[in-house]
Parts: sequence; C-alpha cells; structure tokens
Amino acid sequence: MVPASAWAYRPFVSTDAAVADPKEVEIELGYFNLERTRRETTLTTPSLVINYGFAKNWEAVGEFRVEGSPDFEITDPGLFLKAVLKEGVLQEKPGVSFAIEAGPLLPSTLPHQHGVGFEATGILSQKISAVTVHLNGGGGLDRDEVHGFGIWGVIGELPIDSRLRLVGEVTGESTQGERPNNSALLGFIWQPTSKNVFLDAGVRHGITRAAPDWAFTVGVTFGFALPRRFEATSTGGR
Repeated sequence: MVPASAWAYRPFVSTDAAVADPKEVEIELGYFNLERTRRETTLTTPSLVINYGFAKNWEAVGEFRVEGSPDFEITDPGLFLKAVLKEGVLQEKPGVSFAIEAGPLLPSTLPHQHGVGFEATGILSQKISAVTVHLNGGGGLDRDEVHGFGIWGVIGELPIDSRLRLVGEVTGESTQGERPNNSALLGFIWQPTSKNVFLDAGVRHGITRAAPDWAFTVGVTFGFALPRRFEATSTGGR
C-alpha cells in the first residue's frame, strides 16, 4: 500500500467538492465525540466514514456512528455516491468546484429509525483570498416517518502553515414538524508528518435548542491506494 492524498474532512458535518482518486481509499475515524445537552451526556465512539474512488471524479461513501450512552446504538448509517460535475480549485483548475452526493439512509437501531430514507446534497468549493470555502445544500426523506428535511452548511479553512489549518463550520438541518438543528464548529486539522495522516479536533456549539449545547470531537483521517495486481507475463523462446 502506498500513501494517497486525503482532504481530511473530519470534523465537519458538511463536505467538500472533491473525491478520492481512482483505486484509493480514505478513512475518516472519529475516535472520541462527546455531546452535552442540558443534563444529558452522549459519548459516540467510533464514527466512521470510508471513501473509495472507483472511477475518475467518482467515489462511494459509507458511514455510521456508534453511540455508547445510555445503550450502544448504531446511528446515522448511510451509503452514498459522490461525483465531481465541474472541476475547479480543488482539482487544481481555475474556477468553482461543484459536486453532488446522494444515496440511501440505511436503518438505524434507534427508535423510529428502522426504515430507509434518502439524502442528496450539492457542494460548491471556491477559494476566496487565503480562505477556502465549501457551501452545502440539499435534503431528502428521513428513515421512518417519511418526513422531508433540508440540510445546509458552510465550511471555512484558513491555512496557518503547510501542515496546520484553522477550520470553522456553520451547519443546520430542518425536518418537518421538528425544531431546526443548527450549530457552529471551531477547530483545526493538523498533518503531523509528511505521510498521509491528518489529526483533527473541534468544539461545536448549538445555535438552536434542538442542537446539543456543546460537543467535543477528536479524530484522524488517513488514506492509501489499494495494492495493484501483478499479472504474470510469459516470454517466448528465441
């Protein structure tokens, strides 16, 4: 296995308009996430996102989380396809990068989430001065109640040096019949060595009452290329 490029899109809820290169895998592992909502504390470990580039400008995305409080529950599972429809700044070309991500929301072990839903998101990425900005907007149907929902998010990244980025995000979700869940994040992404490993940490604060009051998250992102298959070659006699 050889190192591949990773954009390290932990610790965000939103994403960017880029995909893994063909035959490359990126793994985003959140090994600690703590949410505090008034008097209730929820520990999530792990949260996992796997990105596989299966063709140029296309990737498959699988994700889920395990909540450890009060019982162990598998939450937020999903399987998506992500495609870059317009190459731009994230593909080292001029202009805006534009991508879409869509797919089914798989059954969760939480009550009233045993069905299958659907989600689709459009993503724009652009560089404004020294800051790279990613805009997300979309929606879908939830897992069990078949209620419609809308999602949005804005990410900002400011490089401090070649290995450290200061990051921020404002994101929200609105579901029919429920209060909006909006929050803001401030954190960093750090590449400790020249290898393709990124560490991240962030603090999230709820903007609306439906969001957790505070959340703390720590994780790692790494990437690698799948091993190539070596085909035996035969040579003829002289």
